Amino acid sequence: MLDIEVIEDPAAAEASLDPIRTRILQELAEPASATQLAAKVGLPRQKVNYHLKALEGHGLVELVEERKKGNVTERILRATAASYLISPVALASVAPDPRRFADRFSAFWLLALAGRTVQEMGKLIAGAAAAKKKLASFAIDGEITFHTAADRAAFAEELGVAVTRLVDKYHDDGTGNPSGTAAGGRKHRLVVVLHPALKAPKESTELKEKDQSND
Repeated sequence: MLDIEVIEDPAAAEASLDPIRTRILQELAEPASATQLAAKVGLPRQKVNYHLKALEGHGLVELVEERKKGNVTERILRATAASYLISPVALASVAPDPRRFADRFSAFWLLALAGRTVQEMGKLIAGAAAAKKKLASFAIDGEITFHTAADRAAFAEELGVAVTRLVDKYHDDGTGNPSGTAAGGRKHRLVVVLHPALKAPKESTELKEKDQSND
């Protein structure tokens, strides 16, 4: 079972968004039969079987084992992943293209980059799983509080300079010049983002107005 599976097929995405099937996938984090699931989700076994066949047909559920009980064969199933994420590929015709929003201060560009990251990581994870290899990746997640909008802008500028300096230092085209890709080297995607953290529901309107006055 994968920790996260990225869904690319539109039909599979539609199937996973059905509330009943979402609940079934949640329950199938641990292997179970249709009878066991029926008791957990409060539906007739026949209806659970119907949903299980649909999920299995889209590759979201897998057979773990079959158990013989008299003349009946009980199928034990499990979700293929603990969590699921729908890739922009599932909405290819309307998926955001980062090239349309090439502005480092654009929130839409950030979203487009995030969508591309989901898409590319989904393919990479699937490929690594098929090859039974570990996928090399790295991420940083944290929070920083700025006193003013000017401080935020200064930080973003310094961060950009620092990242550019590191790229120039380590990027290699095979000749020692930072202008291409080294022969036989592996190209990596680098995305650095900065955005306001979501506010807790209890934060006052006064704080909101103060933040806006700093922009």
